[in-house]
Amino acid sequence: MPEFPVQKTDEEWRKQLTPEQYQVLRQHATERPGSCALDTEKRAGTFYCAGCGQELFTNDAKFNSGTGWPSFFAPTAGSIGTTVDRSYGMSRTEVHCSQCGGHLGHVFPDGPPPTGQRYCINGVALNFVPKQ
Repeated sequence: MPEFPVQKTDEEWRKQLTPEQYQVLRQHATERPGSCALDTEKRAGTFYCAGCGQELFTNDAKFNSGTGWPSFFAPTAGSIGTTVDRSYGMSRTEVHCSQCGGHLGHVFPDGPPPTGQRYCINGVALNFVPKQ
């Protein structure tokens, strides 16, 4: 696994994160679709990594994809890294936080303009802060 600026032991991650956050961010799990209120969050604001607090997305880039997960057409510059995920007999592009390496979700080429990308993100991997 590559080195990331934010490094913690497995024990430190387990202490910091809820069991569901740990499964998603550190073990590459996926939350159930429709299980997170952030999917329908419409207020202006910013989404941060639940693992390290790095800014990942703003609500200006959020859209309703109908998938049951928060979806965005673009991340904050430099906040996301990608790897190839070949699990479940398919090839997908996994996205992770560029600071802590936490698994966020996947990106697909079926999003809206202007990017045509759909960053399909596990809501449990995010913290939302409304704009004041």
